[in-house]
Amino acid sequence: MSTPRTLDLPAGVRRCTVESPRGTFAALEGLPVTGARTRGTALLVPGYTGSKEDFISVLGLLAAAGRRVVAVDMRGQYQTPGPDAPGAYEPGELGQDVAALARATAAVHLLGHSFGGLVAREAVLHGSYTLGSLTLMCSGPASLPGPRAEELRLMFDVLDATAPEVRGERVAEIWHGALEPQAVADGVPAPIVEFMRQRMLANNPTGLTAMAAHLLAAPDKTSDLASRSVPTLVLYGEDDNAWPPARQADMALRLNARRASIAGAAHSPAVEAPTATAQALTLFWNAAEGA
Repeated sequence: MSTPRTLDLPAGVRRCTVESPRGTFAALEGLPVTGARTRGTALLVPGYTGSKEDFISVLGLLAAAGRRVVAVDMRGQYQTPGPDAPGAYEPGELGQDVAALARATAAVHLLGHSFGGLVAREAVLHGSYTLGSLTLMCSGPASLPGPRAEELRLMFDVLDATAPEVRGERVAEIWHGALEPQAVADGVPAPIVEFMRQRMLANNPTGLTAMAAHLLAAPDKTSDLASRSVPTLVLYGEDDNAWPPARQADMALRLNARRASIAGAAHSPAVEAPTATAQALTLFWNAAEGA
């Protein structure tokens, strides 16, 4: 679970919605405070149990380079409603959502964080919208491995064994019994903990269950993605504790992609090292635009 360090929107960033043929999506939009908007729009997709707020710390920095930046909640996440139908959260369905959002925002660049990277991959593989670049941020070639997978498996097993109509109660129990105490023990400020509570309990429980299942069983589609020849950046924290950095570096090699390891960051570089992350993204996006 990503933990924003601030909920204060920087200058030039506002809350909004994005209308698309696939529905209405809650968003944060960043625009340059000074100077012209001369660069291509970027669309940012959060990870599992995440939201658009995970990008607050980088939105202003990215927009300052002269571009529009839009971060969204996927369907079923936080402030974007989602149906109580497991099939609605298949990666291909979510990828079609992202492709529609890219078209609706005229996005040139697409970024997916963690599970959002697997969804962004689907948008490239099966969407009809042509992108100028793809960034996979702390997202691996296949299913989540290691200790983080074991933690997720515990939550999935509880939700999957629960009748759909009472899964919301189980989500609340998971929050109050495990996630909130951990956040408090980690020293997360009370206003951020309260936001995380609201966000967790606002997620569609069916969506949480279905997304967890896909995150635990995602196949390796690196070869398919490489065949699309979309300029790609693999960006990760040097201490990523989800997909090991070595595994992400190998994926970058297989994709013939650029690679950026962010010092002082783990699984959420946009939160943990926003300046370095924004610099790496801006450099890559500008290069992809031929500038």
